[in-house]
Amino acid sequence: MTTRRELVAAALLGAAGAGLAAGFAGQTWATVTARSAGIDPMPALQAITGRALNGGLAALGLAGLAGIAALFATRGWARTSVGALLTAFGVLIAILSPAAVRRGHVISAAADKSNLLRLAGHVTVHVHGWWIVSLTGGVLLAAAGLLTVVRGRRWPGMSARYDRPGAAPRAGDDPASLWKSLDRGDDPTSEELQER
Repeated sequence: MTTRRELVAAALLGAAGAGLAAGFAGQTWATVTARSAGIDPMPALQAITGRALNGGLAALGLAGLAGIAALFATRGWARTSVGALLTAFGVLIAILSPAAVRRGHVISAAADKSNLLRLAGHVTVHVHGWWIVSLTGGVLLAAAGLLTVVRGRRWPGMSARYDRPGAAPRAGDDPASLWKSLDRGDDPTSEELQER
């Protein structure tokens, strides 16, 4: 696999992971059913989104998307640092996603939204599978970050597509010498001058 393909693969992997974490935080991660101990037979239902359970998950996903954009704009150690941040964002998402749907945390988040739960006699928590999608997104983002840390220094930067392969700066590449060669009538695009 070429270095450019590695860069694109890491970017796609990271974008998918960050997108899953940020995009599905608004879904219903848990439903709380509260039955009153009184005479009302109808249970109170409350849907809790991932964002309500932990607002940091969506923020980490959005930060991951920004980091993916920075992969193309950086080189060398700066890109390695971006990779380390992406890895940290992914690991945090993977840790926070299952922690957000713990029974006690879900009941606490639901109680913050409604006083009915404090009056209820029996509370049931049903957890939906969206937290697994978020956890998967965190794993993908962390994998993209690790790939960047290990291989990112070899990847080309934005301007590298215009560089000649293996070309080192030459003494005649400064603007003054190029103007002098034009004054002499030399064609700066000719193969002979580029090989000098």
